[in-house]
Amino acid sequence: MNAQDQALLDRVTAVFTEQFGHAPDLVVRAPGRVNLIGEHTDYNDGFVLPCAIGPANMVAISKRDDDRVDVVAADFDDARDSFALIPPPERNLSQPWADYVRGTLLALQNDGHALSGAKIAIAGNLPKGAGLSSSAALAVAVGKANLALNGIDIDNRRLAQIAQKAECDFVGTQCGIMDQLISAQGKADHALLIDCRSLEVTDILIPDDVAIMIIHSGVTRGLVDGHYNDRRRQCEAAAAAMGVSALRDADLDNLAAANLDAVTTARARHVITENQRTLDAADALAKNDLVTLGMLMAQSHASMRDDFEITIPAIDDLVALLQIAIGDQGGARMTGGGFGGAAVAIMPRARVADVQASIKAAYKTPNGDAPLIMMERPGPGVAIL
Repeated sequence: MNAQDQALLDRVTAVFTEQFGHAPDLVVRAPGRVNLIGEHTDYNDGFVLPCAIGPANMVAISKRDDDRVDVVAADFDDARDSFALIPPPERNLSQPWADYVRGTLLALQNDGHALSGAKIAIAGNLPKGAGLSSSAALAVAVGKANLALNGIDIDNRRLAQIAQKAECDFVGTQCGIMDQLISAQGKADHALLIDCRSLEVTDILIPDDVAIMIIHSGVTRGLVDGHYNDRRRQCEAAAAAMGVSALRDADLDNLAAANLDAVTTARARHVITENQRTLDAADALAKNDLVTLGMLMAQSHASMRDDFEITIPAIDDLVALLQIAIGDQGGARMTGGGFGGAAVAIMPRARVADVQASIKAAYKTPNGDAPLIMMERPGPGVAIL
């Protein structure tokens, strides 16, 4: 176990022991993710290319002898939530973080799994609002922990679907499957090309001499109160107008013939072209062709900015600086749902020090601070520690 995981394990175990008076029965870790390319394609049955990263959420858990669930959130000043499994839990409007726990347990029960009450402590080291899927990691960790506590073993693909259902149906973000699936099925040293219709996964090796840099813009993002759900509705409207079940099935000729309004046309054009870019990027990465990968990442960012309109000026500035610093040996783009968050950059490891220095010299967050820069290698998915 690396030092980052050990520190988080120590923290979540200490909080659990302090709050409940004894050590937990088990601890589960679920990682965040960074999406290399393929944005807003997952809920359109398309393709994405994420990898799991080192920062994660951990859930420490023990059984209760009734149907009550007591939860403490270390990252929110040890805030507490308590609810019963029967009748089904409702939303906790005063503590939004608690809805990921409540929604996941409800989704597990709706999937036919009999759960006991539980004592739960949660802690994480994913930067908040960076678009690195802390919410999906939380749902996956909570799901895996409660299943393990009750001696239930299910396929991690099914676990991801249950966690997605919790976020869509209970929390209210109409997200695709990418975040939950990569948190559940991540593989060390690999990005995963995910077909979000079939859930088929293709491993793409990322060589040791290729570096992944994540830079937080300093603008936090919130999907439920942003425009995420609006974008999904626009995509579904475009697919319906073209007579296809999802934009995955459309091409630019279909789009030209559909005679849609300008905004809906632009939304659909992003998804259609982004799907092909993702397939091409997976091929380029597999060949260690960073020149082609960089071009595709630049096209992806321009499409998110101009057609899907989910970037913001701070992110656009950050990505432009990264692209200049990296040159043609890699690339950069916004990553995540949009309206803030982080940029991801890929480059030869030999370029890292120079790129970091360039960003530190040229970019400040809107608050005037130096940006958070993270260097990551693809890591494994959810695990019982």
